[in-house]
Amino acid sequence: MNRDLTVDDLLFAGIPLASGLLAAFALRILLRWLGGHADRTRWSGDDVIVHALRAVVPWAAVVGGVAGAAAVLPLTRTVQHTTNQVLTVLLIFVATVSVARVVTGLVRTVTQSRSGVAGSATIFVNITRILVLAIGFLVVLQTLGISIAPLLTALGVGGLAVALALQDTLANLFAGIHILASKTVQPGDYIKLSSGEEGYVEDINWRQTTIRNLSNNLIVLPNGQLAQANMTNFMRPEEQLTILVQVGVAYDSDLEHVERVTNEVIAETMTEVEGAVPDHEPIIRFHTFGDSRIGFTVILGVGEFSDQYRIKHEFIKRLHKRYRAEGIRIPAPARTVALQQGSVGIPQQRTGEIEPGGLSPARFD
Repeated sequence: MNRDLTVDDLLFAGIPLASGLLAAFALRILLRWLGGHADRTRWSGDDVIVHALRAVVPWAAVVGGVAGAAAVLPLTRTVQHTTNQVLTVLLIFVATVSVARVVTGLVRTVTQSRSGVAGSATIFVNITRILVLAIGFLVVLQTLGISIAPLLTALGVGGLAVALALQDTLANLFAGIHILASKTVQPGDYIKLSSGEEGYVEDINWRQTTIRNLSNNLIVLPNGQLAQANMTNFMRPEEQLTILVQVGVAYDSDLEHVERVTNEVIAETMTEVEGAVPDHEPIIRFHTFGDSRIGFTVILGVGEFSDQYRIKHEFIKRLHKRYRAEGIRIPAPARTVALQQGSVGIPQQRTGEIEPGGLSPARFD
């Protein structure tokens, strides 16, 4: 069409535009209502879906209204084609971003809800987001009439060159994927490396693993180094573990009485202290005739690694108090050292030689 715009054209174009805006407003209200219902459900995936729809559906209604208005207006074929392409690209962009949010949100939900998967690890989320955005970009190019076959070929050749240049980065990436896929380490696990670093695994991303130690400091470790390190995972195959507490009593103690009192203190500690495992059967084993005591080991059950410090603290305090009340002695370490004759000289005073001030020199034989 080459005729000029008229008032009737503007009125007719305003109808689909206004309809699109009203539809966007109504859909936003509807999705907000659905979001309120999704918050009350146990599955968090519906929250992710509704949140993504709230971003794409109102925009789709607006784009539809603008497309309807453009179709009514007497635009030239070139302007009409350009307008349709711009609106299509905008709609694809919004849809791609929304799909990326949905997919990454669902991946994060699944990994956080299943104990055997990657927890809060961002490596899978980032890879998923990049793949979805790349697919959306290729769809936009195809929509604009740009052939993507040469682009894919160029990306393949360029990807090989980039892979050679980023060997360390890619090694860390695949090492992180291997760690998570093998389930040897997951975010939330408490690990200790052979090099001495230990703490809770905060996150495993595309390049590095973040560990928070008990002093609340962060340790950043490349994934490749973590994959090659010797380590102990205190959360696998289960979080509960046993701890050993070494105790000693005097030789004149009644060991039956000691065992009975110790079991009572264990039962009290396991019931009252947070992090203890009351169902774990305590074990007391006498094992050593020491220099000044009879030594034995108390084996306790704790919920997870960091609970052991609090449980040991409370158990030792209560055991010491109870032993004092029961008259059970915990002797201090003592050793007898024999001196061989002639190995140590005894200072002797020289006759008739007095130093000023009344001090006499000493000689050693």
